Amino acid sequence: MRDLEGFTGRVRWEIIGSAAVSQEAVRLHQEAREAGGQGDYARALTLLDQAQALAPAWPYPVYDAAFTYLLQDETAKAEELYAQVDQMAPRGFFTCKTTLDILWRERAGELFPGFGKAYATLEWLGQPRRKALLEGITVEYPSLAPAWKELAALLQDDADRMHAIERGLECNPDPDTKGMLLISKASVLARRGDRDGAMSILGELALSPESTLATEHHAKAALALLISQ
Repeated sequence: MRDLEGFTGRVRWEIIGSAAVSQEAVRLHQEAREAGGQGDYARALTLLDQAQALAPAWPYPVYDAAFTYLLQDETAKAEELYAQVDQMAPRGFFTCKTTLDILWRERAGELFPGFGKAYATLEWLGQPRRKALLEGITVEYPSLAPAWKELAALLQDDADRMHAIERGLECNPDPDTKGMLLISKASVLARRGDRDGAMSILGELALSPESTLATEHHAKAALALLISQ
């Protein structure tokens, strides 16, 4: 239990690579986020470039630049920067691994042009609308694991949720999506009374060197909760 103390499932992405980040770089990054939130993408990208120049090992400005290019339909540039973030933070950074996987699929023709942008903005929608769209996506693109993962989180019935989880796991998910699907599976197993099965999944994810940072944190938080119960 001492090893699990302090794990809440929340990852402080902003501190990754930030050990030597100056206050000026932090200020520029914050101003860039504010500009992006107001739709001034050109100013946002200029400020993000300046922040990156001051803090070249900090993935955050590069990640936000990738998302900004994605919103502007500059998919190739977005993919290039997401790939750069993935190299800078190989254990994951926000939704980088999932978005990068979707962009690769889009470029390969598995998804329609602009799908990555559309999918990234789903989180801005209310739950009923998001659920309806995800249900449509899983019908149209049944091999898209992230959609199954997101849909599973919105389903109330455990049988329906487990079905969505298993469908997602069959789709060669990216590492972050796979980890979250397995954590969701453990949650369903625990509610069904299979405590040992749930603990086995969570323990393996918590200790595996292949787990992403988000997977490790969420698995340890879920494991701590399960043990405490």
